[in-house]
Amino acid sequence: MALKLGLPKGSLQDATIQLFQRAGFNIYVSSRSYYPSIDDPEIECLLIRAQEMARYVADGVIDAGLTGQDWIAEHAATHGADRVTPIADLIYAKQSFGRVKWVLAVPEESPFKRPQDLEGKTIATELVRATEAYFKRLGVNVNVEFSWGATEVKPPVLADAIVEVTETGSSLRANRLRVIDTLLESNTQLIANPSSLTDEWKRTKLGNIALLLKAAIEAQGRVGLMLNVKRDDLKAVLALLPALQRPTISPLSDDGWVAVNTIIEEHTVRELIPKLKNANASGIVEYPLNKIVL
Repeated sequence: MALKLGLPKGSLQDATIQLFQRAGFNIYVSSRSYYPSIDDPEIECLLIRAQEMARYVADGVIDAGLTGQDWIAEHAATHGADRVTPIADLIYAKQSFGRVKWVLAVPEESPFKRPQDLEGKTIATELVRATEAYFKRLGVNVNVEFSWGATEVKPPVLADAIVEVTETGSSLRANRLRVIDTLLESNTQLIANPSSLTDEWKRTKLGNIALLLKAAIEAQGRVGLMLNVKRDDLKAVLALLPALQRPTISPLSDDGWVAVNTIIEEHTVRELIPKLKNANASGIVEYPLNKIVL
């Protein structure tokens, strides 16, 4: 038996494969194949566009897949919200470990200040159903047109406004667009077909995959730090250490010394290590982390 797992093809592909690698799964993608190989014989991978992932999971073509909450919402707006089951929130995107936003944007020089100002206007977007639902909730009548790409260049000639995804906002600024509202925030989710979850083996396998992926995300940007210190200096050293929980303190063969082990944010290391040295810590070792299981 194998779990059929959909991986997002496109902008999230590289970030997803890197995340799986940190979680302990090595995935190999050929430029000529939509069937990546993975070093786990219990998993069969298939590359699918994130926009289509929820449909194939809902239809049972695959057991589970990774896609954004935005495309899950788009699928739910068309087919109903109960056809896929969320397994885990995975906070990562193509450029960072964070969420993306779908925003309503207009040309900088346009007179539009709020969504209600767009009554009767044309909105271009890839996220058609969710955009229609958004304006319906506001009671604003607009014409929502599907955009095949390069959406940012369409206002003001081909559309009056756009609904577009942004991670940093740089593309919107480069195209002289101004955000007037946020429709939704999105992060990647691991979703499953409800029928697949009735199988105990598949449910357990998915749970294990989710655990490892979340552990890899938790470890991102953090490092381990261990050091030795005299008991007389321990209080001063501990005062310098921010920790995920509390530092682990272990006795050494010399009763006057202890070992301290902790987890810290990587960006703090360059300032912290000199302070620890000045507080009489010794044998300071920084080491990378692949996973943190909370």
